[in-house]
Formats: sequence, structure tokens, C-alpha cells
Amino acid sequence: MNRALVLRVLALAAAVAVLEALCRVGVIDRFTMQPPSRIAVDLWSILATGKFNAAILKTLTNAGIAFALAVSVGIAAGVAIHGLKALREGLDPLFATYYAIPVLAFYPLLIILFGLGDAPQILIGFMLGVVAVIVNTLNGLDRVPRVLLKAARIGRLTPVEVATQVTLPYAVPYVLTGVKFAVSYAFIGIIGSEFVMSRGGMGFEIAFAYNNLDNATMYPLIVLILAVTISANLMIARWEKALLARRGLA
Repeated sequence: MNRALVLRVLALAAAVAVLEALCRVGVIDRFTMQPPSRIAVDLWSILATGKFNAAILKTLTNAGIAFALAVSVGIAAGVAIHGLKALREGLDPLFATYYAIPVLAFYPLLIILFGLGDAPQILIGFMLGVVAVIVNTLNGLDRVPRVLLKAARIGRLTPVEVATQVTLPYAVPYVLTGVKFAVSYAFIGIIGSEFVMSRGGMGFEIAFAYNNLDNATMYPLIVLILAVTISANLMIARWEKALLARRGLA
């Protein structure tokens, strides 16, 4: 276990211990929040009973679809845009200001277009994540050494072969940064949409628990979402570190 990981674990443990103490001594009253140890017990109870399995499955499935779409479309769009200088120059200002746009504001329009099903939620998650993947893909492709592009031209590779065999493999560490953002943005889009208007999902259950002062449901589900997103990002980070180590850059 490296020093950085040890420091992260110790910092997290210290934060949880302080929060536990504040709850136990009454600085944070039980009406506002139960101690982390109680949250852990409640989370175990929820998972053991399977009470919210349908809601958890719904959210994870929709977030997974939104994430997969954002990554696949984002990488393909990044490669296409990188090869078209005029289009790149036209879109760069949009990419720079994209996250100033409240994407959730389009949710009512998407409901009108696609109904009250899962499609509007998935589209919100996709819209939040895809630009992060595009921007980081472009960032990686901009750093491909010219010697590799010259070698590809000498080898008479097609544009698709250049992308799949030369530029994207080199840009993978940068692309993975966008992928990590896409994980978080996909969950933000799905959970936020379920908060606004939904008939199921973890976001709906959290909002319902909040409105009914049900801390025994609200906080454990929030912790579960954090655990899933952090775990996914840690796995991607390990993959990224392994790729950098292979290139002698770790």
C-alpha cells in the first residue's frame, strides 16, 4: 500500500470519526443526521432485506447506459472533430461554456418528446457526460507526437486505422480522464432527473425519504451512491496508472 493511499484512508477515517463524535455528543442532533456507524447498519439492513433492489437496479442500469453512450459517442465525436479544423474552431467556445448550461432545464422538453420513461433520464446523463469525454479525447489527440502521424502516413494507414492503432492508443490516459468524469456526470444526471420527476430509482427514494424525514433510508442510499461512483473511478484510475507504468510515465 503506497503512502498516498494510506494518507487518503487515514483522512477519510479521521473525517468519519469526527462526524461520529459530533453526532454522539449531540453537536449534530439525531433529527438532522444519525452517526456514520448507524448509517452503516441501516445500509446493511437495506441491502440485506432487498427493499430497494428495484430502485437500485433501475438507477445503476440507467447510469450505466448513459455512461456507455457518453463514452462511445464522446470518443467517436472527439476523433471526428479533431480531424476537422474548422469544426473544431467553431465548437471550442461551446465546449468551454457547456457546463454553464443547466442541462436539467431541458428535462421537461425531453419528457414531452420521449415520455415519462427512462429515456429522458438517460439522455440527461448522456448530455452531461459526453462533452467531458469529447474535450479530454481532443486534449489527448492534440498531444500525439507528429512522428507517429508521419509513420502512419508512410504506412498508408486509413483514417480509421490511424485512430484505432496510433492516435487513440497514445491518447488513452487523457481519454480515461474524460471517462472518469463521465461516471460522475452520468450519476449526477440520472439521480438529478429522478429527483425532479420520476416514479422510481434511488433519486426518487432519496427525495421521498427526505420529504418524510426518513434518515434511515436517505443517508444509506446517499452513501451507496458515493460508494459506487468512487469504486468505479478507482478502478478506472488503476487502469490509467497501469497504462502509464507500461509507458514509463507513472
